[in-house]
Amino acid sequence: MSHYEERLAQDLAAIRKNVASLGRTVERALSDAVRAALTLDRDLAYSTVLADLPVNRKVRECDQQCHAFVARHLPSAGHLRFVSSVLRLNIALERIGDYAVAISREAVQLSAPPPETVARDIQLLAEQNTRTLNQAMQAFNDGNAEMARGVVGLSKQLAATFDRVFSDLISAGEKGKRPQRDLFALLVMFNRLGRVGDQAKNICEETLFTVTGETKQPKVYRILFVDSRNDCASQIAAAYASKAFPEGGRYSSAGWNASDGLAPAARSFLDERGYDSAAHSPTQITTVHEELAEFHVIVSLEPDAKQHLAELPFHTVLLEWHLEGVDPGACCADQEALDSLLKQVGMRVTQLMETLRGEGTGS
Repeated sequence: MSHYEERLAQDLAAIRKNVASLGRTVERALSDAVRAALTLDRDLAYSTVLADLPVNRKVRECDQQCHAFVARHLPSAGHLRFVSSVLRLNIALERIGDYAVAISREAVQLSAPPPETVARDIQLLAEQNTRTLNQAMQAFNDGNAEMARGVVGLSKQLAATFDRVFSDLISAGEKGKRPQRDLFALLVMFNRLGRVGDQAKNICEETLFTVTGETKQPKVYRILFVDSRNDCASQIAAAYASKAFPEGGRYSSAGWNASDGLAPAARSFLDERGYDSAAHSPTQITTVHEELAEFHVIVSLEPDAKQHLAELPFHTVLLEWHLEGVDPGACCADQEALDSLLKQVGMRVTQLMETLRGEGTGS
């Protein structure tokens, strides 16, 4: 090994060592923060807050190492991908340290330990997310792409746990046995714990980029269009979105009083414009919380959709589109109304998909 190769290997090893140390430090901070919240250990909570200062210094030190490495070695290919990934990974770890601080600061505000069900949920979320973070860091440190892919799949499952935990917290609040300040503090804790899984997924994506050069694929969004009968307007919206933005999403429609079949005028309208009307039939909207949670966005073409839906999942966005001069419940009455509906829906769908995926995402 030449002197240059030896120096290169030493510098890479030093960066890897600091990253691994930083990962262990934020894992410990997260564990301490949760323990402080569950036991009302204010000394531990404040110690965790202060311990974030060395974390921030270590992040800056690692950043400086990476910049010095680039200046010294002018890396390319794999070494350059590694350094750029470390810089982004540091951001993820610093944020996890911030989550531990937020949990600790809320812990000292609690008037009593969390209720038993909520405490169990906090412990469950903390264990799941800490384990996911640990595996994500191991995958990065080992350069294990397959392990990283497995952890990405695991982190996606944590979102379902968070929705259930959030429901438990709401239930505890409705009993009126806790001060509102306590409920707010617990909600902040749940939110920060949930975000740990998101950062673990980011770390795994950096592992895949470092090892394989694979970049993060654009997200495919699940979008549900709803109205009352699901026999016209919402069907046209879903059909248009599927044809105009096939790569950007998976689109479906439903109604809260679904009709027995498509309105004849809507069927003819879809067929005349190249949409397969046979692929569209009215569907009753689900009231199952877990099924609604599969959708990233729900778009209502009629007002007051919220009262017709089950409790809206925490991570689902509800949009209500007002269509000028069009009554979605009766728009199939004439051709002019259908043309206006398609034009307005087309504009709104395009705006939505460009917001979600960026410009130039259409077919």
